Amino acid sequence: VIAHVDHGKSTLTDSLVARAGIIAAADAGDKRATDTRQDEQDRCITIKSTGVSLFFEVADEMKSHVPAPSDPDRGFYINLVDSPGHVDFSSEVTAALRITDGALVVVDSVSGVSVQTETVLRQSLQERVKPVLMVNKLDRVILELQAELEDTYQNFVKILENVNVIIATYMDEVCGDLQVYPDQGTVAFGSGLQSWGFTLTHFAKLYAEKFKATPEKLIKKFWGDHFFNNKTGKWSKQQDDGYVRGFSKFVLEPIFRMFKLIMEENVEKYTKLINTIGIKLTNDEKALTGKPLVKTVMRKWLSASDALLEMIVVHLPSPAAAQKYRVDALYEGPLDDAAANAIRDCNKEGPLMLYVSKMIPTPDNARFIAFGRVFAGTIRTGMKARIMGPNYIPGEKKDLHVKNIQRTLIMMGARTEAVDDIPCGNTVGIVGIDSYIVKTGTITDLEDAHNIKVMKYSVSPVVQVSVAPKNPSDLPKLVEGLKRLSKSDPIVKCFCSESGEHIVAGAGELHLEICLKDLAEDFMKGIPIIQGNPVVSFRETVTAESDRMCLSKSPNKHNRLYMKAQPLGSEFCDEVDEGTISATGEVKTRGRHIADTYEWDINHARKIWCFGPDTTGANVMVDVTTAVQYLQEIKDHVVSAFQWASKEGPLCEEPMRGNRFDLYDVTLHADAIHRGGGQIMPTARRCMMACMLTGEPTLLEPVFLVNITAPENALGGIYSTMTRLRGHVIAEDNRPGTPIYNLQAYLPVLESFGFVSKLREATSGQAFPQCVFDHWDEMSGDALDSDDKLGSLVTSVRKRKGLAVDVPSLDKYMDLSLIHISEPTRLLSISYAVFCLKKKKKKK
Repeated sequence: VIAHVDHGKSTLTDSLVARAGIIAAADAGDKRATDTRQDEQDRCITIKSTGVSLFFEVADEMKSHVPAPSDPDRGFYINLVDSPGHVDFSSEVTAALRITDGALVVVDSVSGVSVQTETVLRQSLQERVKPVLMVNKLDRVILELQAELEDTYQNFVKILENVNVIIATYMDEVCGDLQVYPDQGTVAFGSGLQSWGFTLTHFAKLYAEKFKATPEKLIKKFWGDHFFNNKTGKWSKQQDDGYVRGFSKFVLEPIFRMFKLIMEENVEKYTKLINTIGIKLTNDEKALTGKPLVKTVMRKWLSASDALLEMIVVHLPSPAAAQKYRVDALYEGPLDDAAANAIRDCNKEGPLMLYVSKMIPTPDNARFIAFGRVFAGTIRTGMKARIMGPNYIPGEKKDLHVKNIQRTLIMMGARTEAVDDIPCGNTVGIVGIDSYIVKTGTITDLEDAHNIKVMKYSVSPVVQVSVAPKNPSDLPKLVEGLKRLSKSDPIVKCFCSESGEHIVAGAGELHLEICLKDLAEDFMKGIPIIQGNPVVSFRETVTAESDRMCLSKSPNKHNRLYMKAQPLGSEFCDEVDEGTISATGEVKTRGRHIADTYEWDINHARKIWCFGPDTTGANVMVDVTTAVQYLQEIKDHVVSAFQWASKEGPLCEEPMRGNRFDLYDVTLHADAIHRGGGQIMPTARRCMMACMLTGEPTLLEPVFLVNITAPENALGGIYSTMTRLRGHVIAEDNRPGTPIYNLQAYLPVLESFGFVSKLREATSGQAFPQCVFDHWDEMSGDALDSDDKLGSLVTSVRKRKGLAVDVPSLDKYMDLSLIHISEPTRLLSISYAVFCLKKKKKKK
């Protein structure tokens, strides 16, 4: 279940949980059964994705619509995962989408499609997860906005258009057309809070007898430009006099009428209407008035669980159908081996293939349950399995553990149920493997199986804070607590900085706040910790080509490297981040793409030695040399030096981004022993640092894209706050029919601390912001001048890291050279210079 924050996912999930008999039907909508943590209930926001497994019997009239290969007579087992909507927790959404095949997208009918709706929908389409749509909060449209029938219809059309544009933009051709349409039964309307909802199929069946038509034909008349004349009983495609839109007349009007009569307390009329539609109320229920009565009547008349179940069962694929087109996006190995075939066929007798997408702490926080999905085979309690981490390479023993599975569980929200085995297609909780898996991993019993692909998150941990125990003797407990915290969240990073500080990095302020709360209360059992100021990670880059050829000599003075640096450009970096240009791509294809798109020399484009840092970053090492001896022998050493340099730049030891290092010439000693790694690596690194310092270096800062929802009278406060914090508004649009505005703005992460409270203060709490990391932006100023604002920022980062206050001078990295010429010519020129000097002395 995916949506923007506060669009009603957890509330809507309640109606399905109630239908399965886990909570009382009257509590559905208020209880939020999938918000299992206390802080989730207190804040009214989902923080962790929660799995619930539910069993349903389908109504007899729906059985004929259930697609093969499902057997409609056997009941349906639905693995439901309720996910968070807040952008800081979108890594939880990614983890939930990997282990499911269908997505219920919830959209608020008042707010419409918001920024996070697009983000989560894009993630689901990248994972090849099929969406269906629920337009929620219809009660607000009726009671608060008191909208007209036609306006309501037009609002729905706009929401559907926005959703379908997103789907059409990101969907994979392999999955077919995934767009959603009400007349095909893939869209439901309703209210999660009052747990009522409907699809057009329900009303088509209701009116089929009256119109003497099949529901399939009638449903087409209930959406789009089909108008009905009550006097003549005829349909038309034009809205002439006396003609009313089919959707408004037959679907919305009865609902609006029921609301109106109950809210006006017109007992006689609403009692008659309730009896007409055949709803039985108890005496206690008859005594209710206002919203409680509306909720009771609507829940019994148009049950939300029926509408959602119909969409899930009929329109979302079963694992057997979904894994056929998902296998090539899931499996890293060859697509014709035993593991891939078992995943494709969803074969429970085949080899076990299971992906663990996240780790869930047990209620006492002592151990972790690995939560994942069985893609092939069957997992049994006590079986021996191969637990493979994300860095496992087939044939090697690195990141591989062969251990027994202690227990298999069915996840039931806050509870778990132990079972003997779980076949493929289902979600599963596994006990006893938490010490072998850090965050994610693959479990199999096949010797030569490859990994299931690692998930790609839409957010990155750019906000950092340092933590330390109040009492130094508690340091071991802090280290243990950080290990557990790192395990419990898919994206949080816990590491030790160069200066010895313990750093926790998260996606945003709220994410960090929750992580630190978990660390202090759950993983350290209340031991007090001290938080440092939030820290932002920067990237180092060059803004122009190096102004001179940089030379570095090896420690033994027998080897020389000549290099220059130049900027790559933001489009190139974006393509590297997206994976369009990657280190693993085919060299000639990649070279041709780079040469055509970025106008590189084709020979240089084909001689990219590596990407960095971590072999995947947006910096490249390019060989532009011609006819150099022994070059291939030193390639590995230069690559290692490049990985080292790109991880820690010269300005303030932050990672590099967007730099291209060109190796122009190399002079090497003829004897291999004098050009080993110890001579070449530090030399190459120094040369790269010199290239950076001569290429007008600067810092890139992370920038948030902020989406702000606010009424018109709060806009002034938003603009003034943005200007004060170096932000700027890039788009502002009014939502038709409401006084609400949607603003999009860029805000530097450096200025974002306390932004939410400042904005609420300036707008009297009327503005609702959401920040998501968007891009890296170049900072203006001179990074090498300590009196400049950027220079002082560099100095402050160096102080925080415990480095020397001033940026090292160029002399530290670059050796002064005679002109860049070959060795024999250089010696000749020296001899000639000496000869000339002697001649001058004689003349004197």
